[in-house]
Amino acid sequence: MKIIILPRKFLVCLLLVCILFSSLFFYFGMPFSFALELTTNSVVEESIKEKIATLTKAEEKIAYLTFDDGPTLKATGKILDILKEEEIKATFFVVGKHVKEQPELVKRAYEEGHYIANHGYHHDNTKLYQSSESFISEVKNTDIEIGKAIGIEDYCSHVFRFPNGYMSSNYKAKKKEAAKLLLAMNYTYVDWNCLNNDSIKKYSNSQLLNNLKKSSKNKGTLVILMHDTSDVNDTPSILKDSIDYLKEQGYEFRNFYDFRAGE
Repeated sequence: MKIIILPRKFLVCLLLVCILFSSLFFYFGMPFSFALELTTNSVVEESIKEKIATLTKAEEKIAYLTFDDGPTLKATGKILDILKEEEIKATFFVVGKHVKEQPELVKRAYEEGHYIANHGYHHDNTKLYQSSESFISEVKNTDIEIGKAIGIEDYCSHVFRFPNGYMSSNYKAKKKEAAKLLLAMNYTYVDWNCLNNDSIKKYSNSQLLNNLKKSSKNKGTLVILMHDTSDVNDTPSILKDSIDYLKEQGYEFRNFYDFRAGE
């Protein structure tokens, strides 16, 4: 048997080429998340919109933690600390005027892998539904502030949450018209099917946890509504216990980056 001895330089080059091709395969061979291209020119597939629209009807035990109305100095940083410790990625439905006030918190949330979604600029229904133009402006101006905060020009999250939820009876006719506008803007919207009522009235931490337990009972996929404001309750103080409970129930945590094109 003839033994071929290759020069060291050749072996090093061969190794480097293998590493390069492996990296390219890993990068280009992986399914792309639609969230990798969150701009006004990017298009969300109808299948993804449908998945988001029917998310709360799914049977898989998946939990989507969502936080509304921030960012705020009182709560957002504390929530991010807990999520980092627990290695959980959440979705933040941010208010445009608060993004302008606290851009560093939005940048931190984005850089730590959390999804930054749109909750309107003022969180004021009178302004939001004043006209079609005002609704579009509320959404677009929020995108602009998010883009400034995270350094992405023409940012568009493609996911909107109506203040007080689409399911609320308030402004129902206006919301139907707004939903059509969102569709034209290549947006979808999502409500929730689980909450701890942290923005309704003052509760003890044990009551907040019980509210979560009751609203999650006998459900598969959960879209969980919480708030990163601490205006009514101190949400960060009950977040760890809430996460522990959901883990005990067998839930896997995800955020909206996990919706992938073609899946």
